[in-house]
Amino acid sequence: MAHTKVEPKELEKDFYKELHTELLFINLGPSHPASHGTLRTFCALDGETIKAAVTEIGYLHRGFEKTVEHKTYNQAIPYTDRLNYVSSIMNNVGFAKAVEKMLGIQITDRCIFIRVILSELMRIIDHLVCIAANLVDIGALTNFWYLYNQRELVYTILEKLTGARLTNSFTRIGGLYRDLYDGFEDDLKYALKQIEKATIDVTKLIRKNRIFLDRTQNICIVTKEQAISYGFTGPCLRASGVEYDIRKVHPYYYYDQFDFDIPVGEKGDVYDRIFVRFEEIYQSIKLIRQYMKNLPGGSINVDDKRVTLPDKSQTYNNIEGLINHFKLIFEGVKVDPGEIYDCTEAANGELGFFIVSDGSGYPYKVKVRPPCFYIFSSFADIIEEHMIADAIACLGSLNIIAGELDR
Repeated sequence: MAHTKVEPKELEKDFYKELHTELLFINLGPSHPASHGTLRTFCALDGETIKAAVTEIGYLHRGFEKTVEHKTYNQAIPYTDRLNYVSSIMNNVGFAKAVEKMLGIQITDRCIFIRVILSELMRIIDHLVCIAANLVDIGALTNFWYLYNQRELVYTILEKLTGARLTNSFTRIGGLYRDLYDGFEDDLKYALKQIEKATIDVTKLIRKNRIFLDRTQNICIVTKEQAISYGFTGPCLRASGVEYDIRKVHPYYYYDQFDFDIPVGEKGDVYDRIFVRFEEIYQSIKLIRQYMKNLPGGSINVDDKRVTLPDKSQTYNNIEGLINHFKLIFEGVKVDPGEIYDCTEAANGELGFFIVSDGSGYPYKVKVRPPCFYIFSSFADIIEEHMIADAIACLGSLNIIAGELDR
């Protein structure tokens, strides 16, 4: 965990007194472009070298966990969008999957395949944003536009599919809001081809760039042991050399039946964290193409009156359908009393939901396990003995999303 107060190791000695100098204490954020206006790091500097640091969150408190206690399970889904808002559908899927596990229902294969296709598309977007913004922090603006233009292609697809570009609210308990639109596959093929091209172009620009290499290699190294100790998951853990991915270790949604690799870094420095994400983009593209090729037909929602709204014809033309519709909307999906923890491999790592039900249509308690919280808790330790510019490069490579960090 991070320090609770600033105590540089050399402070006990008379080292600074002998040099007739003093430490300079500064705030790195929250009013700093690279800290997104939400992250504060209080630093003790010797010149531009950080001798000690303390991190603080609390500038973007959404109250997610308390708010959803007063919402039905389906009404909670738009609030999950705002956790990691860069890959919102992955949060939708994670929450819906946990509730469906509590209900003991098996969603349709078509629903599973569409959820995976969209989740992997979200993973790509998340990594594009992370890498592009990180390169800007390091000073490489051109790469930002290479990657962001392709992100907009995907947002156009999501807008046509869900009606929203950023916070999509696409899943429902037991299924999805709607099926894929006509022409979705063609739009997807074009977007994936453009993403591949942009990713290759950017890696060509930076892989042998001396400035980039000096700014990222051997900077803010996190060893295997440290990563595990901090509770890292996702790309940051794999960049440190730990081959752990929930999609492989605890497979769900048929991930074990498709071919993809788990990229692993060597040193756990900024360079590794960036390039693990680059490689994961290729692996996600590979997965999407396989799932699209094998996409089954059928319904996207389970045939279960406990969770699925009846067809409009049933709602309008018979009293049973009308009552079923009314009760699901006003009382919500009823979940038997109990508790459960379920997780998915989100873009930043393990996204878990611990849900307690009292038997009503409203969750009694929801606790989120966001990947960023554990990763950011290590930041103060990682940046010690590095320069301010290194801390900025490191923060971008950790990919802290404030919405899930301070939920």
